[in-house]
Amino acid sequence: MGRSIVSGLSREADVIQPIEEAVDLSVSVVLYRPDVAQLERTLSTFRASWIDLLRVNPWRSANVFLVDNGGSPDLTSIVADFAAIDIRCTVITGHGNVGYGAGHNIALAQSNSTYHLVLNPDVELAADALVNAFAFLEANLGYGLLTPWVGDERGELQYLCRRFPTVLDLLVRGFAPARLRTLFAVRLWRYEMRDVINDRDMVVDPPIVSGCFMLFRTEILRRLQGFDDRYFLYFEDYDLSLRAHELSCVAYLPAVRIVHHGGGASRKGWLHVRLFVASMFKFFNRFGWKWL
Repeated sequence: MGRSIVSGLSREADVIQPIEEAVDLSVSVVLYRPDVAQLERTLSTFRASWIDLLRVNPWRSANVFLVDNGGSPDLTSIVADFAAIDIRCTVITGHGNVGYGAGHNIALAQSNSTYHLVLNPDVELAADALVNAFAFLEANLGYGLLTPWVGDERGELQYLCRRFPTVLDLLVRGFAPARLRTLFAVRLWRYEMRDVINDRDMVVDPPIVSGCFMLFRTEILRRLQGFDDRYFLYFEDYDLSLRAHELSCVAYLPAVRIVHHGGGASRKGWLHVRLFVASMFKFFNRFGWKWL
């Protein structure tokens, strides 16, 4: 089946080719059977944060790409909501479930922007998230990737920055029951960078950052050729983070805040466990195995 693209501003035939008009920010959100209510919260908080940015810099421009890997609802009203604030929202469909990273790469191929935001459909942005992110990146040209403070539904910090993992770290954190995890608390504390990640201090060059919110300079992301689409799901963000350090600095910036509603693979069923293990093998085969 050929790929179809629906835009709030153009007919399908007009938008199959990469968008020529340059914008400040492009955003890609990959969808697969999304929770509709959560998706609407994600996009509404992005719009609110964008409106806050416009109050500071009213000349800013953005494009949003919703990449439908399957099972998405009718997105017409969402496209209209973006059009109401002069954001072009493009829905890309028809390519099938190509995986998380490959879905974002489809959007990246069509974007023409200064910055590109990889955004999960289960994230909510603070109102000032984009104001603070843009201010930092424009004042610090050596940084090509920004990762935010990530909280959970209770407002507690999620430690999603990582040091390079061992196989034991991944298996214990991902699949061990809580009682067993306490026996490995010290090593998990180090793996999750709890000694340096907090809600106050910027951290330079955390080795691995979460794919739920990755704000890149688009030039850097293009030079990296986006995600490695050999990962169908899981570890594509680990891979991309490590490669990003080859081209630029990475910043953990707690002034940029989001809430992430995602869960671990073990809580999503056996299919996700299998995908996790398969991607783990790909990751270690590429970057080197560390067992203990």
